[in-house]
Amino acid sequence: MMRQYELVERIQRYKPQVNEALLNKAYVYAMQKHGDQKRASGDPYFSHPLEVAAILTEMHLDESTVAVGLLHDTIEDTSATRREIEEMFGEDIGRLVEGLTKLKKLDLVSKRAAQAENLRKLLLAIADDVRVLLVKLADRLHNMRTLDYVPPHKRARIAEETMDIYAPLAGRMGMQDMREELEDLAFRHINPEAYRTITDRLAELGEYNRETLGDITVTLKDRLAENGIEAEVYSRQKKPWSVFRKMESKALSFEQLSDVFGFRIIVDKVDDCYRALGVVHRKWNTVPGRFKDYISTPKQNDYRSIHTTIVGPSKQRVELQIRTREMHEVAEYGVAAHAIYKDKPAAEKANGQDAGGGISKDSNAYAWLRRTIESLSEGDNAEEFLEHTKLELFQDQVFCFTPKGRLIALPRGATPVDFAYAVHTDIGNSCVGAKINGRIMPLVTRLQNGDEVEVVRSNAQTPPAAWEHVVVTGKARAAIRRASRMAVRKQYAGLGHRILERAFERAGEAFSRDILKRGVKRLGHKEVDDVLAAVGRGEIPSDDVVRAVFPDYQGSRNASIPAGGAEGDGWFNLTNAEGMMFRIPGDAASPDAQGVAAREAINRAIPIRGAASDMPVRFSPEGAVPGDRIIGISTPGKGITVYPIQSPALAAYDDQPERWIDVRWDIEGLEKRRFAAQIVVTAINAPGSLAEIALIIGQLDANIHTLSMVRTAPDFTEMVFSLEVWDLKHLNGVIAGLREAEAVSTVERASG
Repeated sequence: MMRQYELVERIQRYKPQVNEALLNKAYVYAMQKHGDQKRASGDPYFSHPLEVAAILTEMHLDESTVAVGLLHDTIEDTSATRREIEEMFGEDIGRLVEGLTKLKKLDLVSKRAAQAENLRKLLLAIADDVRVLLVKLADRLHNMRTLDYVPPHKRARIAEETMDIYAPLAGRMGMQDMREELEDLAFRHINPEAYRTITDRLAELGEYNRETLGDITVTLKDRLAENGIEAEVYSRQKKPWSVFRKMESKALSFEQLSDVFGFRIIVDKVDDCYRALGVVHRKWNTVPGRFKDYISTPKQNDYRSIHTTIVGPSKQRVELQIRTREMHEVAEYGVAAHAIYKDKPAAEKANGQDAGGGISKDSNAYAWLRRTIESLSEGDNAEEFLEHTKLELFQDQVFCFTPKGRLIALPRGATPVDFAYAVHTDIGNSCVGAKINGRIMPLVTRLQNGDEVEVVRSNAQTPPAAWEHVVVTGKARAAIRRASRMAVRKQYAGLGHRILERAFERAGEAFSRDILKRGVKRLGHKEVDDVLAAVGRGEIPSDDVVRAVFPDYQGSRNASIPAGGAEGDGWFNLTNAEGMMFRIPGDAASPDAQGVAAREAINRAIPIRGAASDMPVRFSPEGAVPGDRIIGISTPGKGITVYPIQSPALAAYDDQPERWIDVRWDIEGLEKRRFAAQIVVTAINAPGSLAEIALIIGQLDANIHTLSMVRTAPDFTEMVFSLEVWDLKHLNGVIAGLREAEAVSTVERASG
């Protein structure tokens, strides 16, 4: 186990003026608090925080961060408290240690919501100070290195969590070295057989190509030296997980892989990168389509380098990465590298001296993290947040441009809708089309590197809920869901407004938003729109709202609903040309007035799209299908229930006019779907009757969802079929087909 002085010496190598007293105090405090605790390996528990601290020194982090590494488990696993730590080590260290304290043990597999909440907590702490992430990753890395000692049933869960969350997060923060080791360790436990096979093949291949790799290294270095470029050149081999992932994604065998080995060229200055590129390309042929300049266009995690592939001396493909020493530090350590370069004098940067220090918040990687954290304040639930974060963690990137030249980095597979939301949420919400490289293209087009995207907007646009299945970025999905919720809320508020207009009219009072403000607080809401939406959803009876505004109000008289219409305070049932039914007040005396009222009712009617509607809509037991005349009944807390107009169940609501809702079918342009309907079949009680009926239903393209049978007489059986059909015409065709069957006596549509 590492001694105190050894830990101090590690930091002194890159930061001579180290605060030894802080480190010594943290070392002793953590060792005393963990006391006799043991790890699964049998080692003293204190060996774990000590190894975490050692990993942090490898990143050249300051002594405060290393001290946090020593203390990171004290609040969670010992009697230590944040207050005690702040008193001994200061508020900054206390806050960091608290940020690392988990709510409870993470369980990715079976407790998704709990895992999501912990990820939210972790990212919020990281947003406050990125050193929390560095310590957390160091903690996870040491746990993965010692995972063999954990019981087998826990290993897979921990390895999956590492592969799902921590390795991609390290990659997003630019910590490629950390990411590769985490992926390698996780892969070993997730798929041990594949790991062993690929590791053995890589070892064999490395041994076979040892001489060739050495020759290429010498040739590259000599060629660069001849052109006055001082460079460090070395070969590198792909990691097992990277090899496995490429084989899986591209359906390749191991022998088909052409880039198992690569070379890095490390130079002093940016100019030398491009000079080295010119030397390499003049000497060897390049492989078309294999050149990427991440120096002029850095990745979102601050990664900068030139990638190219050449046909090497032995006619094999050779992948090259060319970068400066500073770029190499950032590529290996990501945001941790900013601790080295932040506030360092130019002379120190030039000669490679390391000064240590804090973490810069100006990096692109940190900017991505801040944008991710913004989604926490948008009202998404924990599982949605986890879904969006994981989507963005795993995606590779494409780089696109606005017409004015602004660079927008997006996950691979992103669409113009993702692009619009990446520019600004308002632009995404108002997007109606897009031009890609000057051509009008569908919004589902997958963007490519270098595309110039111009968003076509309309202030009348509301993002369709279906867009959620088109986009790939978390920001776009969250914004579309918010917009859909707001659109539904607006619909409910409009519905509530109409219901209250009627209720106030029955009470003999004029309705207005200003009058409604009097009762908002009495109804337990903050805004008028909240009350309107609650009334529209059926959560607040309209009479309660009237009483909240006019305390002396005693309630409305019951209103009857005549079948064909009435005078005075009754209602007319009107049907438009498409067979859709609407209800209007009977005091629209003249036929012309009734026609105008009907048209207005049709325009106001709520669209019904089936069970997948944006609104909480359900259908009555007997079902309703497109082509039926329908009416909606609001139920407090449950939304709207849709009934066909012939349903006897509607009689129960004759004395509750405020619950009757104008609804209409709105399925044009949607993907074709089936709707539920019930039929009652009386059939001869003989062998084969049911089979004959089922055969006819299937031949007529209907689907039997459920079936119940009741014997009504010795010779006949009554059967109730719940069918799934396309529309009313289809249902009538099924009924007509069954009536022709010899085994069928009668067929009728169920009526509730």
